[in-house]
Amino acid sequence: MTRTVVAGGRVAAYVWDYAGKMELMRYFWDAAVALNPDAQHLDEGHRFPLCKPAVLVALLNQANLRDVSAQAIDVATTFQDFDDYWGPFLGGQGPAPGYAMSLSEQGRSALRERIFETLPIASDGTIPLIARAWAVRGTV
Repeated sequence: MTRTVVAGGRVAAYVWDYAGKMELMRYFWDAAVALNPDAQHLDEGHRFPLCKPAVLVALLNQANLRDVSAQAIDVATTFQDFDDYWGPFLGGQGPAPGYAMSLSEQGRSALRERIFETLPIASDGTIPLIARAWAVRGTV
């Protein structure tokens, strides 16, 4: 991007915080790995070390950008109930749904229960989570 941006222009990007506050995924993978440590190789938090502010800042600094900074963007994601949270994992597309659907019915049930036990379920049944992205920017 630095080759195509005019001098004084800004380069920016963002990535999901898979290792931290992308809580939808974090609760899933923490439960999956607790039940089966071999699942860690599929966890985006483990697979994508780039998704951390210090790494992103270092990348932009290596590209000789100036005034580099990173900032968290937190988006509240409230699920109506556990079924609202769990349903997308049954689609089979992507690492987490693919993993869930590769399990036996018994394994999927154990994963479902483990996640259910750890989620912060409010008294009204909703599940308030944070979806965090890391935004990084620098000037050419």
